[in-house]
Order: sequence, then structure tokens, then C-alpha cells
Amino acid sequence: MTRELGSVRYGEHLIEFVVVRRERSTLEIAVEPDATVVVAAPTNAAPEAIAARVRKRGAWVRRQQRYFAQFIPRTPDRRYLSGETHLYLGRQYRLKVVHDVRHQVRLIRGFIVVRSRRPNRPDVTRDLVEEWYRDRAQAKFAERLEINVGRFPDPDTFRPKGLIVRQLRQRWGSMSPSSRLVLNRRLIQAPVDAIDYVITHELCHIAEPHHGPKFLALLDQVMPDWPKRKERLERKMA
Repeated sequence: MTRELGSVRYGEHLIEFVVVRRERSTLEIAVEPDATVVVAAPTNAAPEAIAARVRKRGAWVRRQQRYFAQFIPRTPDRRYLSGETHLYLGRQYRLKVVHDVRHQVRLIRGFIVVRSRRPNRPDVTRDLVEEWYRDRAQAKFAERLEINVGRFPDPDTFRPKGLIVRQLRQRWGSMSPSSRLVLNRRLIQAPVDAIDYVITHELCHIAEPHHGPKFLALLDQVMPDWPKRKERLERKMA
């Protein structure tokens, strides 16, 4: 897999994009939450053809960038100190770091309580909280996956072959060509209805790999209120 940078002029705007080349037969354009344009392209696609496709989709790209721009600036990086707030399933919880002979993270009455042998080490607190988030994400995403598969007329057709939770830099989720569902660990901080939107969106890609009319028709059918869920996701996680 290789990465390249490119740009095209669309009206008064310069659209810059990243090209990620993979072993695939089609070209797909995505606008990430930070307004970055990413083009997944076949390894043998000509740069001129890629640029022409981006220019052709220029109106859509600009709409997506304007949509995400309304949620910027985003939440600053966490410092992992007592008193700061952290999201879990759409709710704000205060971090409380206390000294203890063992390491443990628990949710207690509005607090994420971190028991640590090194309470004055934010890096240790961060690692403990991240491990707690990953464990919670793995369990909650598996639970919501089972619920959302049931939205489809033939659930077994839309059941992924695996569920992978990892830290993604931009995307909330993806569906691999081999039908493995990848979800961003950060999604555990979002409301449940927003988690359901991301899972359902990706499950639709099992039948429709691209964001064309058939994909949107399927998403509308199984989750008619998806636009509201998507907007809540971006606003809550900004």
C-alpha cells in the first residue's frame, strides 16, 4: 500500500487529497471528519484519472467538507488529570485518580475512577484509561453488532466475518473486502444510537461497497433516521 498527495482546482477552491493505492479494481473517494479527502485507488490507476474523478466529485467533496467544518474546533487532547472530563457512551464523566496498591478503572457515580500505583504519572493514567476503553468497546460493540444485524431482512447475509477494534486516525469504522468490520476505539465515547449508526452504515457495505444510490437506499430502508444519528455523532465527538 502506497500513499501519494494530489490536488485539483474546483472553482475558487483547491481540493487537496491523499491517494492510498491498494489491490482493488475500483476507485473510491471519502471525506474524513477532519475534512481530509482520501482516495482509495487501484495500484495501476493513472494520476490524471484520479484527479479527474476528484474534480468530477468536487461538488460532493465541498459539501462534505462544509458539513464537517461546522464541528471544528474539536476537543483538545486530554491530559489525564483528575477533574477533567471524559466521554463514555455519550455522557461526560470526571476523571478521579487515586493512589492504590493495584491498578483498576471503574465507573462510579459520574466518575471514571482510576486506582493507580503511580497517580502522579499522567502517562500511566492514560494507559489504564485506554485499556479500560478498549475492553468496554470490545464488549459493547459486539453487543450492538448483534442488535443491528437484526435490522436487515436477511441478517445472516449482513453478518461480518469478524469484529476488530482499533485506534483509527480518522474514520469511525470500515468494512474490509473480506467482510471484517473495523470500528474505531473512540466510538465507545459516543451515544449508543450513534454507535448503531456507524455499525449499520458499515454493514450496508457488505452488499454495497460504495456510497452510491443503492447504498443510500439500503441505509434509508434499515435506518430511516440515520442523518440525525450521524449529526449527533459528529457534534458529540467534536
